[in-house]
Amino acid sequence: MTGPAKRLPHTDAVVIGLGWAGSIIAKEMVDAGLEVVGLERGAWIETGVDFNINTAPDELRYARRQELMLQTVQNTVTARNNSAQEALPMRKWGSFHPGNGTGGAGLHWAGITWRFQPEEFRLASYLSEKYGDEVDPNLTLQDWGTDWSEMEPAYDYFERIAGVSGKAGNINGAILAGGNPFEGARTRDYPTGPTIPTYAPKLFAQVAEDLGYKPFHTPSSILSEAYTNIYGMQMGPCTYCGFCTNYGCANLSKASAITCVLPALVRQQGFTARTRSEVLKIETDSTGTKATGVTFVDSDGQEWFQPADIVVSAAFTFENVRLMLLSGIGTPYDPATGKGQTGRNYCYQTANNVRLFFDDKEFNSFIGGGAIGMAIDETNNDNFDHSGLGFVGGGSTRVGPIGAPPIGSRPVPEGTPKWGSKWKRATTENYNRSMSIGCESSSYAQRGNYLSLDPNYKDRLGRPLLRVTFDFPENDLKMSQYVTDRIEEIGRAMNPRSIERNAMTGHWNTVPYQSSHVVGGFVMGADPETSGTNKYLQSWQVPNLFVVGANAFPQNPGYNPTGTVGALAVKAAWAITRDYLKAPHQPLVQA
Repeated sequence: MTGPAKRLPHTDAVVIGLGWAGSIIAKEMVDAGLEVVGLERGAWIETGVDFNINTAPDELRYARRQELMLQTVQNTVTARNNSAQEALPMRKWGSFHPGNGTGGAGLHWAGITWRFQPEEFRLASYLSEKYGDEVDPNLTLQDWGTDWSEMEPAYDYFERIAGVSGKAGNINGAILAGGNPFEGARTRDYPTGPTIPTYAPKLFAQVAEDLGYKPFHTPSSILSEAYTNIYGMQMGPCTYCGFCTNYGCANLSKASAITCVLPALVRQQGFTARTRSEVLKIETDSTGTKATGVTFVDSDGQEWFQPADIVVSAAFTFENVRLMLLSGIGTPYDPATGKGQTGRNYCYQTANNVRLFFDDKEFNSFIGGGAIGMAIDETNNDNFDHSGLGFVGGGSTRVGPIGAPPIGSRPVPEGTPKWGSKWKRATTENYNRSMSIGCESSSYAQRGNYLSLDPNYKDRLGRPLLRVTFDFPENDLKMSQYVTDRIEEIGRAMNPRSIERNAMTGHWNTVPYQSSHVVGGFVMGADPETSGTNKYLQSWQVPNLFVVGANAFPQNPGYNPTGTVGALAVKAAWAITRDYLKAPHQPLVQA
């Protein structure tokens, strides 16, 4: 870094991160008449410039070399399974894929867009009331401090931004055939109709229905039809190219901030975007209760101070939490005492699947999209009775062919040699005759899983790396075995040649990709002792600071998080523009 920080002109609000959350909040604030500066660590990315239809499906560039992801030379995390171990830095992303540039991780996502169920927002109370002492006392579950009546309108608004495709299962309490019967009551249907499933999810749905399940279309932000969203952004229908997860979309079919929000926002007076600008710290006054702005460094190493009346931290989960720790926002969590707000209740996702191999079926595996598929929810959350099972939680079970690119997709049965003629023959025989049934399952908080600053390793700017201390709770491992039993039963009913079971077992391992659904660390709630923000994502300590993202989740249910991140962004934006501006620097909820 070069020289002291230079001071920029004052602005009404500064937003850290221009992914889904930051872009939505910036757009809503500009629409309300505020001047907003958006700071993005990575580059400016836009469809017409960066994703040519002929070059976007480049597996080597995007899936292998991870061009759309944060580079670990820029920043990484250290990881360990428990506090007795020394954490070591991740030199290459494996377990999860943080994003980089406008759109963030919501640019290279799969597009699966769930609403959480109503009881998830009061999960600790709900499970205690229903199961009492059966719930593992080692879990540190918490309520969110909000409820369905507040979340449903925000979900609906986000779905209108993203153009989510699907079929409702519950409108105003009426259960509708073909939709998810377990979803919370919604006021209206999805903005676009469901995507058309390919052969594998159709087969899964038929067999599951024959077994008594109620299959439905996976809610998808990869659109089924042309759509113009509430910001005037136009999108097109998916072409099932098979290059989706880990990739940008040249077809304007996959919803993201760069297709749904930023093109409208950058045309408005009152918004300024500064890319390749990495925030170092949220600055506060001498009392520590008022944010004065942020200090950031540009690509030339020059430090800048951006003064602002409102600060919104809307970065990826890890960076939101690290900024709170670096800025002295909240008390760092202590796993020995269970006290502290910053770093607590870090959770992940628990991935399970069964892979099926057939002789008499061909799936055209190269066709697909990140959220094109069919699902069932009987295995999820508390949709089945957990009495006497020894665990709580579950997962959404689905078949969603995301596409099978030529480098990474080599499904072969167990026992196949790793190389040579037999491996080549097995690859040829099984590439198009294999499918999997996945169950992306809940991850519940326990005292020893948390985020903190690493005492040994620093980033290129001299700041401590974030340290991840995590292992799968015994509760979640028991749950994984149970739900994998259920999906194996469905798989065997499909009469495959062979079936391979992959339930989560053992310790968390950073090497294989599992999901980018990292949550918690600066959670929302009703108690300032155990949460960093109130239900409007407003910091308890610093009322003009809003911290928005999956870091707000006190635990993770058996769903992908992005739909809820979007809804929380809408919720925070409404709170700022409708209520906070009437009484600046005042808490919206009294502790």
